[in-house]
Amino acid sequence: MSIDSMFVHKMWDDHELAKMVDGGVPFPMLSDAGGKVGKLFGVYNEGAGVENRGRFIIDPDGVIQGYEVLTPPVGRNVMESLRQVQAFQLVRKTKGAEATPSGWRPGKLTLKPGPELVGNVWKAWKTDMAFE
Repeated sequence: MSIDSMFVHKMWDDHELAKMVDGGVPFPMLSDAGGKVGKLFGVYNEGAGVENRGRFIIDPDGVIQGYEVLTPPVGRNVMESLRQVQAFQLVRKTKGAEATPSGWRPGKLTLKPGPELVGNVWKAWKTDMAFE
């Protein structure tokens, strides 16, 4: 979603994104003309008339689980966003019985929250997750 019109989104998808992603972006892009949604999420820059780049991960209950806001010159990491969505999905599925450490990927070791984990995260991180 951005303050750009649907026509600008189409041109961007057709002439730029389609060269990076086969067939273009596989989801609809929304226009926030006037920045109404951007204002609600605190990313609309009234003075410049633009929205800062924001990513908000909202769960099925409508609760924001994670977010990141960057100024326009700094790009986002889509793979990190996908990793975080997968991590939130796993934590939700296990009802919090599993936690995902930094850099976790599907199929990798998860952590079991509890008192015995305190002071021992480094052991699991060191053996299975270091610098992946």
